[in-house]
Amino acid sequence: AVSRTVQKTDVEKVNWSSLRQDLVNLIEEKKCGPILIRLSWHDAGTFKKSDGSGGARGAQRFGSGESKHGANAGLDVARKLLQEIHEKYPISAADLWAFAAVVATSEMGGPEIKFRAGRNDIATAAECVEEGRLPDGDKGQDHLRAIFGRMGFNDKDIVALSGAHTVGKCNADRSGFEGKWTENSLKFDNSYFTNLLTKEYKEEKSEKGNPQFGNEDGKEKTIMLMTDLALTKDPEFKKYVEEFAKDEKAFFAAYAEAFQKLQELGWEKKGLKEIK
Repeated sequence: AVSRTVQKTDVEKVNWSSLRQDLVNLIEEKKCGPILIRLSWHDAGTFKKSDGSGGARGAQRFGSGESKHGANAGLDVARKLLQEIHEKYPISAADLWAFAAVVATSEMGGPEIKFRAGRNDIATAAECVEEGRLPDGDKGQDHLRAIFGRMGFNDKDIVALSGAHTVGKCNADRSGFEGKWTENSLKFDNSYFTNLLTKEYKEEKSEKGNPQFGNEDGKEKTIMLMTDLALTKDPEFKKYVEEFAKDEKAFFAAYAEAFQKLQELGWEKKGLKEIK
């Protein structure tokens, strides 16, 4: 199927409004908004500022390389969902995955994120980066600062981007964790942050034996991972958790800015074109 798609987007030839509608229909039908955000995140989140390697470049298209990294388990589901749409438009996988995440965020009630197109895909799996560049759910604040700092993000960006956990859930057969962070896992709002501040979480193990934290107060059980709780243990992180819990508009503004920055890592000066 890869051969029927292009590695470089023809920005003028893509019918962006038609593509947006196809994505909206897919998201409504399959309720797949959260995994589309994760796909874009994990394509872009390999960037290394010091040498410019990694970043969004459709690297999970191959049978080997980044598609096999543990952090990307289950993302084949997202790639398959997008395949039919991908074959209709002259768009790179990197641009499609980024645009799909922007549309998904908006469709689930989240902020409008500025989108610019023009990312090219790598040609072969040999250009993939090594494993270990994406965050692990069972680590603390030093790990978060190391991973995000490597990309050039500050503490506010880290907390804002962590807020993507307001949607979606963990699947034991993918990440090894199990459960959702908020009761309505398809609504993009600031309830991740209000949960962090108001719920008590008890240490538990997922069915795969991984450490996580559960709360059973609400109608449905919710969870947090070690990396989530790290945001309340560190005073610099916690002040942003408090701000975003109190002020959803502030969270949306910070998230839209940080997510655009994430999606454009390594591409900022390469002539991306804004799509309205």
